[in-house]
Amino acid sequence: MSDWNKAIIEEFRANKGKVGGQFEHTNLLLLHTKGAKSGLERINPVAYFTDNDRYVVIASKGGADANPDWYRNLLAHPDVSVEVGTEKFSATAAAASEPERTSLYEKMEKINPGFSEYKRKTSRVIPVITLTRKS
Repeated sequence: MSDWNKAIIEEFRANKGKVGGQFEHTNLLLLHTKGAKSGLERINPVAYFTDNDRYVVIASKGGADANPDWYRNLLAHPDVSVEVGTEKFSATAAAASEPERTSLYEKMEKINPGFSEYKRKTSRVIPVITLTRKS
């Protein structure tokens, strides 16, 4: 895990899911995935919004031309854990397909305009993932 992610995760946990700095006004969750090759747990802070009973995250990687590693991990192992605030729960991850993918991405752009820039920076179609809490 990068030192940058580690610092955000520590701040998130110390402040009941809130962080400062560039993410001060962003809803963040901690996404726990299992490494596609290693099988080891990985934890990534990810911006989200809710859509009915689902959490929605975007595999933007800041507009990079490659998907983030956590996206590959959840495709291989869609059973994930999620931390929101002080709560941790199991969820099932699924990549949204069109036209829902575009609709959900546009919702994120309205919440966080930086996602419009990410879309402009890359030629790839940025995946949108829904996280559905397990009963």
